[in-house]
Amino acid sequence: MDRQTWHDRYDLPGSWPTGRLRAVAARIRAALDAAPPGPLRVISVCAGQGRDLIEVLADHPRRDDVRALLVELDPRNTAFAQESARAAGLDQVDVVTGDAALTDHYRGTAPADLVLVCGVFGNITDEDIEHTVGTCTQLCASGGTVIWTRNRAAPDRVPLICGWFEERGFERRWLSEPDAGFGVGVHRFTGEPDQLAEGMRMFDFVGYDVLKARARARAEPGSG
Repeated sequence: MDRQTWHDRYDLPGSWPTGRLRAVAARIRAALDAAPPGPLRVISVCAGQGRDLIEVLADHPRRDDVRALLVELDPRNTAFAQESARAAGLDQVDVVTGDAALTDHYRGTAPADLVLVCGVFGNITDEDIEHTVGTCTQLCASGGTVIWTRNRAAPDRVPLICGWFEERGFERRWLSEPDAGFGVGVHRFTGEPDQLAEGMRMFDFVGYDVLKARARARAEPGSG
């Protein structure tokens, strides 16, 4: 999977990535609209080109209240995000080129009022999804919002992910319809944040294509 060219799909009208981007952006806007007055912290895990957050902040009334941290491994994507933030005059958006799975990147920003985990859960194992959901209790402030995505290809993991969040003190606020062609969820943290663990890895980014090939191999006769 090429992390940069994948984002070209956002420019294709009617594509499912475009629909998902719009849904995530709408939920970001709603979360900022509902946030209490004062400074706001935002974390984006595996931020890609940052289109979802940066395009919302560009014209949002709360833009100057937001300090955002975007962490992304691909330097081509971070260069795109940095240029987009600069062009929009968003001086409080920090873009870091690094492994977003490492908790150390979030020191000084976590716990945040808004945490984006978009484009992650469809590219990691179920065990790592659950572990990452658990780590969101360290990334998210009390009363803060997590916006996450996951494809709804069989086996549909969206209901399971919702359950994992809700077991850990997150209240479901919104979920895209099953036939939307993508899954977007919004959960609000009702608990108290845990201390951020140092040097912890939340997940290994495997890639949707690799996970799909593994599932297909397991399903073939004689594979067991």
